[in-house]
Amino acid sequence: MAKNVGLRSPQRFLALAATGLSLSMAIAACSPSSPDTASSSGSPPAKVELTLVSYAVTQAAYEKIIPQFVEKWKAETGQEVVINQSYGGSGSQTRAVIDGLEADVVALALALDTKKIEEAGLIEPGWEKELPNDSIVHKSVVALVTREGNPKSIQDWSDLARDDVRIVTANPKTSGGARWNFLGAWGSVTQNGGTDEQALELATKLYQNTPILAKDARESTDIFFSQKQGDVLINYENEVLLAKLKGDVLPYVVPKTNISIDNPVTVVDAIVDQRGTREVAEAFVQFLFTPEAQEEFAKVGFRPSDPTVAAKYADQFGKVDKLFTVADFGGWDTIQTKFFDDGAVFDQIQSKLGK
Repeated sequence: MAKNVGLRSPQRFLALAATGLSLSMAIAACSPSSPDTASSSGSPPAKVELTLVSYAVTQAAYEKIIPQFVEKWKAETGQEVVINQSYGGSGSQTRAVIDGLEADVVALALALDTKKIEEAGLIEPGWEKELPNDSIVHKSVVALVTREGNPKSIQDWSDLARDDVRIVTANPKTSGGARWNFLGAWGSVTQNGGTDEQALELATKLYQNTPILAKDARESTDIFFSQKQGDVLINYENEVLLAKLKGDVLPYVVPKTNISIDNPVTVVDAIVDQRGTREVAEAFVQFLFTPEAQEEFAKVGFRPSDPTVAAKYADQFGKVDKLFTVADFGGWDTIQTKFFDDGAVFDQIQSKLGK
């Protein structure tokens, strides 16, 4: 379903993206305080603190969800919960946790980031199976943001290979989110019966039409809106819908063949065990899959993982005829080796283009 509507304020959208993608810390110190010591009678502490580390655009949802969980937990247990929050780029947040930011819960943009924290020894293997839907708490798809009125008539992935189209996207070697863009384009060919050779041809033309590869999503947004470069910005549906909620109506299309941008959540085992917060942390991540929390994700533009809530909000999302997932590529380990390791497909494309 194409969405072509007037762009009222790209400057405001840029400001929103810049604010969200910068590190936003709502914690009083670098390391959260430990839970209050239990009384001598062995009763649980009166107050417990958690730290949620997530990526920027989830903040609008969590600001609504957290008070609901705090109230529910207080009513059920009598215990006060304070949930400190840290928001920033998913890759930056991943590095911060590995480097010592004591996160009880991480909700990142892609499972590959969560796996890096697992590889650092902070999350136990098998975390994906500990929550519903393989721990995918919400989803999105790729959206193509165009200039007002869509003057180049961009409707699908194939249009990005045209000689008259200039693209703005980030570099998948430096931006985790940009890997979704690459996989979306590649899968638009292979998931419709095309060969890897045909997918490589499309991807090569796409990056040939990308004069400058941005470092990350923030820089992509700046190039497209402030510098006014490019005809199309490869972005995400949830970001466009969140901008609309803030008053910025952007022209965009949702490709009919699309990748499910799956966003996971999990507890950080090493931290919750060290701090004695496992019980409340696990309760919090389980709460995120309830209809109440899923509705809050839907309201800010995410596709809910709960099918009933997803059906309720279906009209706000672009229609996708063929939706594929990371599993269709063999999983993140296979993807990393095939496409993004040094010397893999993406590097081969860049070398061929002389970049």
